[in-house]
Amino acid sequence: MWYVKVDDRVSQFDNLCEVQSDKASVTITSRYDGIIRKIYYNIDETATVGNPLVDVEVDEGSGEETSDVKLESKASIATEEKKSTSITEENKATELLGKVLATPAVRRIAMEKNVKLSTVIGTGKGGRVLKEDVLEYLKKPSSISDRKPVPADDYTVPVKGLQKAMVKSMTESWKIPQFLYSEEVSVMRLVELVSHMKEAASAKGIKVTYMPFFIKAASKALEQFPIVNSSLDSSCENVTYKKSHNIGVAMDTPLGLVVPNVKNVQNLTILEVAKELNRLQDLGKKGSLRQEDLSDGTFTLSNIGIIGGMYTTPLIFPPQVAIAGLGKIQVVPRYDESENLIKAKVICVSWIADHRVIDGVTIARFSDVWKKYIENPVTLLFDA
Repeated sequence: MWYVKVDDRVSQFDNLCEVQSDKASVTITSRYDGIIRKIYYNIDETATVGNPLVDVEVDEGSGEETSDVKLESKASIATEEKKSTSITEENKATELLGKVLATPAVRRIAMEKNVKLSTVIGTGKGGRVLKEDVLEYLKKPSSISDRKPVPADDYTVPVKGLQKAMVKSMTESWKIPQFLYSEEVSVMRLVELVSHMKEAASAKGIKVTYMPFFIKAASKALEQFPIVNSSLDSSCENVTYKKSHNIGVAMDTPLGLVVPNVKNVQNLTILEVAKELNRLQDLGKKGSLRQEDLSDGTFTLSNIGIIGGMYTTPLIFPPQVAIAGLGKIQVVPRYDESENLIKAKVICVSWIADHRVIDGVTIARFSDVWKKYIENPVTLLFDA
């Protein structure tokens, strides 16, 4: 998406365009005051990394006559022929709060007020959202729906960005012979423990949920079964055992499904896992997860339970060899050890493994270790 056209005057930090990669969507801003003299790509064309996006004729006093704005992910590079300067990835760091035209100051206000900019009507030049527009939006009744209107006719959109990455990843995943193992796990003690921890953790600015326990228990199980924390190469000839437990958590965000991961869980306490998970969830809601948050995952947990389902069989994210699907916590009738009928709190977990490298017995034993920690969660507080 272009926010400018040829002969438009731009100022520093004005939005130029929005580009989408397989991992994220980024708004590129101008580094200069000047006039747009050339645009190199049309909408939906693929831009090559390192090549110019636009030519900007900069104002006097800048020391350059023309600047090529490039799509670049490395440090700033000067082009020999035109002595032009590229915009780096850091200069693109305008927060992704919707595909709209707005200044960083307005985006900051929207983020602080938890306002989705795509729902605000801009009254500025070219539909730019102004500070006054955000403040006016906040005066509206909360009952007003943010849903987009249903189109009157069929329409076609290209598969790109995160959706394109998901198509590629899931297509590769479907080639893997995947083994499913499901089990019911009691969370009676976990529910009680989390309820006691919430207030103390909140005082430290940390939100504690069940997920940090699920993550840490997975890490403890991975210590005993490192094959589950491995990767298989494309030729199926080499298995690489991963030292770090970088455990991913599938998240539904405004930009689509993403799987950021908590790095080195084996070295973290429950509260440290919770704190890092809070950070990733906050960035996910804003659509501003970084590449390093999304890369190098070694194992994944998918929690459909937050939506409401009980059973799920997610697909493995290659080159990982296993993934877990967690359902919602249910209250069900069960018999205790004394054969008394009780109201039990349980969760259903499904383990999906790459059957080329992991056999059924291994994943069943792995599940037993995870289950032991979840049914006795206090051990995770001391067994870091």
